[in-house]
Amino acid sequence: MTLLKFLQDFLAEPAILMGLVALVGLIAMRKPWHQVLTGTLGPILGYLMLAAGAGVITNNLEPLAQMIEKGFHLKGVVPNNEAVTAVAQEVLGTETMLIMVIGLAFNILFARFSRYKYIFLTGHHSFFLACLLSAVLGTLGFKGIELVLIGGCFMGAWSAISPAIGQRYTLQVTGGDEIALGHFGSLGYYFAAWIGGLVGHKERSTESIQIPEQWGFLRNTTISTAIIMVVFYLISALAAGPSFVASLSGGKSPLLFAFLSGLEFAVGVTIVYNGVRMILADLLPAFQGIADSIIPNAVPAVDCAVLFPYAQTAVILGFISSFIGGIIGMLVLGSLGGILIVPGLVPHFFCGATAGIYGNATGGRRGALVGAFINGLLLAFIPALALPVLGDLGFANTTFGDLDFGLIGILLGQIGNQLGHLGIYALVVLTLMAIFLPNWWGHSKEIAMNNEFKENDE
Repeated sequence: MTLLKFLQDFLAEPAILMGLVALVGLIAMRKPWHQVLTGTLGPILGYLMLAAGAGVITNNLEPLAQMIEKGFHLKGVVPNNEAVTAVAQEVLGTETMLIMVIGLAFNILFARFSRYKYIFLTGHHSFFLACLLSAVLGTLGFKGIELVLIGGCFMGAWSAISPAIGQRYTLQVTGGDEIALGHFGSLGYYFAAWIGGLVGHKERSTESIQIPEQWGFLRNTTISTAIIMVVFYLISALAAGPSFVASLSGGKSPLLFAFLSGLEFAVGVTIVYNGVRMILADLLPAFQGIADSIIPNAVPAVDCAVLFPYAQTAVILGFISSFIGGIIGMLVLGSLGGILIVPGLVPHFFCGATAGIYGNATGGRRGALVGAFINGLLLAFIPALALPVLGDLGFANTTFGDLDFGLIGILLGQIGNQLGHLGIYALVVLTLMAIFLPNWWGHSKEIAMNNEFKENDE
């Protein structure tokens, strides 16, 4: 158990994974020891900075969510990955750890021997998916090594396939940088990109919005984020009332607390941007050593926040639009008598922002707004549909927030309920066939797409 706990903690730390990947890549490139040292520490420190910024954002979103719930009388299930996995660990800890370890091994094997050359580096999302798989498969009656192997296979497969599905969109976001998306809200982002291409024009990017000279300070992302979030906090604080806000602020003036919280949120976003720059500066050159020597053509699949600097205005527009979609989705569920999914600000910020970035890449401003709005609707409907397949976890006052978790849970749950264990075994076989059979066709097609993108970019 001690070894398993160590492995779980080790593999759940994206900073360590990124440092390990950089270390292996630099050694494979036979770099001198001082470059190995600095090149390994760079991604680790960069991700720790990113995580620190994300922590500031999350910590400041929590009181905002409470003020909104109190001020606008919202009651229901709040999607939050961290919360539901904390509940799950009480009954599914060992299964989750084993699925995560086996899943990472499958991801590496699939990357080495199939056309899906993506190494999933977002360790905490791997942990969340392992927890979901252990809950759903356990509810269907799987136990022991059978549960672990099936769960690990699905996790490793989706860790390799998920980045590949939307890589053509990710290339448009990054301008051709050789990274992929490693985040299990991916289907929502890719759908936002597809919608963006239908409703808008990518030439009218959110990043080229013309601002009059007197409003030029809004081009500073930190300043504009601070202003928008201060307005959010002040409205929520006024709606919640001074006595309730005082209980959150430790006795500090409610309005001052709201004002400072909005500013701290903006600081967190800026820390994230700086951490991302550190990650990319060292990780991408080091990863080339792995791509050349160990897993040919390997591509790192990284956290969604790594994409934020590519379209900083789309981040804020996507968050706001997604949150509005979540509110409307909640109202629709309430009118239909369904389970009320209260918009969780953490998933709506990170997932909504990323959906806005992808929508902007294909459809500009309109794509960012519409794509993120639809993402917000899905963040209300999908968790509601997924609750019945989570077994005992479905009775908790929270659930998984990001789209991939809900859709995978619904798929496995429905197949298991309708076809039993045989249906799950059949899905394992289909998954392996999807990974290995179309090797030659998919590989040549992917190379052609990448070459086409680079030629168009030039």
